[in-house]
Amino acid sequence: MASKPVKHLIRRAPRQPVRARRHLRVLSAVAAVFVAGVGVGALIAGWVATEEPRGIHVALERGRPALEVPVRAYRPPVRDAQRARPQPTADPETSELAALPDPVPLTHEHGDEHRHVNERANEEQSPPVVPPPASVETPSESEPAPPTRITSSKTATWLANAVGVAPAEGRPMIAIVIDDLGIDQRRTKRAIALPAPLTLAFIPYGYNLRDLAKSSHDAGHELLVHVNMEPTDRGVDPGPKALLTSLPLAEIRRRMDWALGQFDGFVGINNHMGSRFTEWPDGMEVVLQTLRGRGLLFLDSLTSTKSVGAALARAHGMPYAARDIFLDHDRTLEFVAAQLKQTERIARRNGHAIAIGHPHDVTVEVLTDWIPKAQAAGFQLVPLSAIVRKRRGEG
Repeated sequence: MASKPVKHLIRRAPRQPVRARRHLRVLSAVAAVFVAGVGVGALIAGWVATEEPRGIHVALERGRPALEVPVRAYRPPVRDAQRARPQPTADPETSELAALPDPVPLTHEHGDEHRHVNERANEEQSPPVVPPPASVETPSESEPAPPTRITSSKTATWLANAVGVAPAEGRPMIAIVIDDLGIDQRRTKRAIALPAPLTLAFIPYGYNLRDLAKSSHDAGHELLVHVNMEPTDRGVDPGPKALLTSLPLAEIRRRMDWALGQFDGFVGINNHMGSRFTEWPDGMEVVLQTLRGRGLLFLDSLTSTKSVGAALARAHGMPYAARDIFLDHDRTLEFVAAQLKQTERIARRNGHAIAIGHPHDVTVEVLTDWIPKAQAAGFQLVPLSAIVRKRRGEG
């Protein structure tokens, strides 16, 4: 009975190593698959470690989870200098401005832009005092050197080109500035024909500017360059070669040089539109440095109550002024006449007043009637420079 189990064990014994070898082969295959999986996992982890920051950067930039952003969508981050420059945004105060498609006719102007700041001018509030920026971009080596700074007011260009009018003791002074000249030739010539001395501001992209400037001087008027600048409303075109907040400072300097080279004999500039640009200290610093280097004055048209132009000019000790009244953003006889009455009240109170109008037919008509009456009433019609000189104690 005992021999059967022994035979059974002897007969089954050779089969045990075969089964063990099978188990070993299975274990070896599993181990190989595991090792291969670890290797592939390491490769994937290395690729993810290399590419993940890009995906995360773009995701954060776009406000979405990183896993949703493909690597191809990566773009370099915006430079700090570009991010710091003001970008156009909607402004509810000037949303009523309509886009004007053609910059050539007289309808392309900033009369509507004046409406929301005119009441503030009537109240005689001073513009905010803004300290000049710590630094301003300097020209590259390829750019022409800036003009030499004027060190004596006696040699300043604004005085050399000013219309000489001595203030009359006890008579309030009124300076009438006519903007937007040089586009509509007929209306420009009608403005030149008004009784002198007026201050006539010519747009730098106008026509026949040198001839018109000479005619204006011969008629006894004073001249400004009406430099076009960026308005708050992006739907309004400020015209060719306008000063924009999106431009590098070197390009603003080049455009200023271009504008100041279109004709001769002016005492300075005032801004055409510019409700956005005149709020930008860096850009206005370039404008004022250019004017100061050429010995010119600055008239702030105050198309924005946040303009820093007059405050920066005052900080630099350069000649400047700011307008008091806009005459004709409502183009009716009654409105223009009422604005001139308000100009008279300001002149009586302060000793002087600056009013800005445009060569509209209604404006020219009202001024033709008003000028002799104002002079008869005891007011002195003067060029802009006379008020600047009085305020600086030079006249």
